[in-house]
Amino acid sequence: MPHTDASANTDTVPVTEFGTTMSPLARESRIGPATDVGADAEDTLDLRLPDDFVAFCAEGTGGGGERSPGAGTGTPAFGDRTAPDLLGSVVDWGPVSTAAGLLHLVPARIDQDVPIISRWMNDPAVTAFWGLAGSENATEDHLSSQLFGDGRSVPCLGVLGGTPMSYWEIYRADLDPLARHYPARPHDIGVHLLIGAAGDRGRGLGATLLRAVADHALDQRPACARIVAEPDIRNTPSVAAFLSAGFRFAAEIDLPAKRAALMIRDRSLRHLL
Repeated sequence: MPHTDASANTDTVPVTEFGTTMSPLARESRIGPATDVGADAEDTLDLRLPDDFVAFCAEGTGGGGERSPGAGTGTPAFGDRTAPDLLGSVVDWGPVSTAAGLLHLVPARIDQDVPIISRWMNDPAVTAFWGLAGSENATEDHLSSQLFGDGRSVPCLGVLGGTPMSYWEIYRADLDPLARHYPARPHDIGVHLLIGAAGDRGRGLGATLLRAVADHALDQRPACARIVAEPDIRNTPSVAAFLSAGFRFAAEIDLPAKRAALMIRDRSLRHLL
């Protein structure tokens, strides 16, 4: 699934996708070897699925090993914001305190949120990197692939001061095809951010929210040692936003749709960067 960035603006942060449609979570396994991983190469995994993921999937299979529709999959009904996921239920993480105010990550709802997310996706500055411009059906399909998927990714609206102003995807990077392109570690969490309104971009808000959400995820998921992201290497403003948010540049990696900057926020360095 090719992951792409949200915008060329400093505060619009990337999405990576592996797939045929340029939509960030089409998650096809068009994957290859990691490149330019440098000193972190000793951390490369053999991609054995973690026990919690195996158990999670087993709950939804019948006696013949096939998944029973809707049974034990953690997939929500339309409009359900409380379905379980492989991130410890993002809906239960609570609000995020940021320098810009209190941010709520509200799991997206098909029946309510498609119009506003679709409008953001059709912003020319956004579609250049997300590739999800078009009808609301394209946005609905993109959200549904996560909401009715296997629980690895949670699409959310970012509500700041009571106003929906951003779109987020919080996902298990170690269970994503991205993991074949970098030295993944168990429980790595990936993050994608789209700042919706053009007036909210270019003034440091993206970096402020990224830092707060990354640290909030580390607080909520003790098993997670780091937050990762992969902006297009050409999107200098996005890379700069991550650096300002306390991420470090780890490597350049080749993904199916782009050459990306692997950005990492380490738990061990969070108070230093």
